[in-house]
Amino acid sequence: MKICLIEDDLKLGRALHAALVNAGQQATWLRNAADARHWLCEDTFDAVLLDLGLPDCGGLALLRQLRRQGLAAPIMIITARDALDDRIECLDAGADDFLVKPVATGELMARLRAVMRRVTGTRVAGAPVWEVKDLVLDESARSLMRAGVRIPLSKTEFDLMHALLRQPDRVWTRRELEAQAMPHVEGPVLDAHMHNLRRKVGGDYISTVRGVGYVVRR
Repeated sequence: MKICLIEDDLKLGRALHAALVNAGQQATWLRNAADARHWLCEDTFDAVLLDLGLPDCGGLALLRQLRRQGLAAPIMIITARDALDDRIECLDAGADDFLVKPVATGELMARLRAVMRRVTGTRVAGAPVWEVKDLVLDESARSLMRAGVRIPLSKTEFDLMHALLRQPDRVWTRRELEAQAMPHVEGPVLDAHMHNLRRKVGGDYISTVRGVGYVVRR
């Protein structure tokens, strides 16, 4: 699994990161909410381990923000707080599990496996699936497959492909795509995202219409 660990405590963060790596996981360790927002927007993770006591933003506020922004990955809270009200508030805000410190490595890995079993392969019945050539985008699972192989996408990359694939042969202007996928981002970053998408998906799927924008042809 590819896991994002968000923990500001240096000693505990090192221990958890080492435990994850030793268990064969690919782990990225971040120590504040600002870095977490950036990484979770730009990369795709199978699961998130989130501490509530971050220095620049409460973990609960970050959890709510990530869910509002459409992050679909399971989020497990790891905290020293053990009050029932804290557990209920986090679960209601979108957490998938709640683990109280100190954390036993064996229990952590078992909880992660259990969370992944609950979410892997599940989708909302009747939710749209968009298919163009050998690309298949599942809207509810927020997944993109090419010839049966999953392509890891960031949130912004997925939103861009969602727009392009749900209306193939339509030329999307740059402004329309920016409004769809990055309404709160300032600056000319669309081209960078499209470059990354072409690298991941393949250059033949997305065409540039000079002076206008981008299109996916059937």
